[in-house]
Amino acid sequence: MPGQGGLRDRVRARAAERTAYARRAVRGPGSERDDLVLGAKSVVAAMAAWVLARHLLPPTVSTFAPFTALVALQATVYRSVRDCVQYLLAMAVGAALAASLAATAGIHGWTFGLLTLIALSLGRIQRFGEQGTQVPIVGFFAFSSGQGHIDYIGHLAASVALGALCGLGAHLVLAPARHVHHRQQAVADLYTEMSRRLGDLADVLEGGDGDTHRIRHWRRDWRQLAAACERIRSAIDTEMENSRLHPRPATDGADTALPRARDAAGVAERTMDHPRSLTRTLDYALDSGEIEHLPASFRTASAGLLRRAAAAMREIGRTSPTDAERLDELIDGAKAELDRIEQQDRAAPEAAPEVHTLQGSLLTDIGRLLAELEAGPTARRSPSSGSLPR
Repeated sequence: MPGQGGLRDRVRARAAERTAYARRAVRGPGSERDDLVLGAKSVVAAMAAWVLARHLLPPTVSTFAPFTALVALQATVYRSVRDCVQYLLAMAVGAALAASLAATAGIHGWTFGLLTLIALSLGRIQRFGEQGTQVPIVGFFAFSSGQGHIDYIGHLAASVALGALCGLGAHLVLAPARHVHHRQQAVADLYTEMSRRLGDLADVLEGGDGDTHRIRHWRRDWRQLAAACERIRSAIDTEMENSRLHPRPATDGADTALPRARDAAGVAERTMDHPRSLTRTLDYALDSGEIEHLPASFRTASAGLLRRAAAAMREIGRTSPTDAERLDELIDGAKAELDRIEQQDRAAPEAAPEVHTLQGSLLTDIGRLLAELEAGPTARRSPSSGSLPR
């Protein structure tokens, strides 16, 4: 049946995707391997916590140990400690609330409702973070299963502490990998691709012709690069968090390399809109034929500006130390050339309105691009200035 054939294709595609994911995890370091290692540590820590809790504590609280172990195993050590502390606080508040109500008002339907109301209110406190929902959950267990007895609450606390020790212990034995060099290289590759695309746009602008299908493909490329830029910034943020409370010593230069890489990714993200706008303008100019009416001198000069901007991007994104004098020369020279072109355009004989509009659009986008490169916090230093930490 057609439906069964489609289902088989989806199953095969999914299986192939997971197989490729596993191969990437085995082949080399990266997010895939990190996820695989974190999953393996989670299984071992949860299993160890459950086995120990089953032998040392009553069965009514043994489930809390593996659950806490999973809470204590997050992508970074800092996040693990933070979530674990928040969970311990939520557990203590929920258990104390249940014990207090059970001891003072007894086990009744209305006291359970009061417990729910107070626990939900306390769970909204920001200090609990994402673990705020554990205040009513733990309170329910302590109130219903433990009847608010101190013995049950003591066993519950012991189970939670056991799980936290197993989870955090797994991080200490096999801490999350550091990927400072990979994050720097991702930023450098992003700048390389952006500069290559600017060079392509310069070739089209200077030649006055081009394949509109290819231009539209470049428009999709810019959208993909913008999405990649967001992913890179998120990965850098995670890596900066990973450096906090990490048991392994940081490599030389890691403390300054990641902030520089993050700033460079921010500059690239802010810059991205302008070449995307340039590409849209060139797509329209080629499709309408208006690019043929642009003066050859203007096309050549504008293409030169794009090549200077592309060279500045390569200078910012290089993995070796940035040549600050070279970067200043490229940006200042491009700004001076832009001023000259604008003055020449104003002094030129009156052009057709559509030509004047097209020239103004191109120069505006180029000017904004140069302004972003000049104003960026990393415009005078490479995101990986100095030797890359290995």
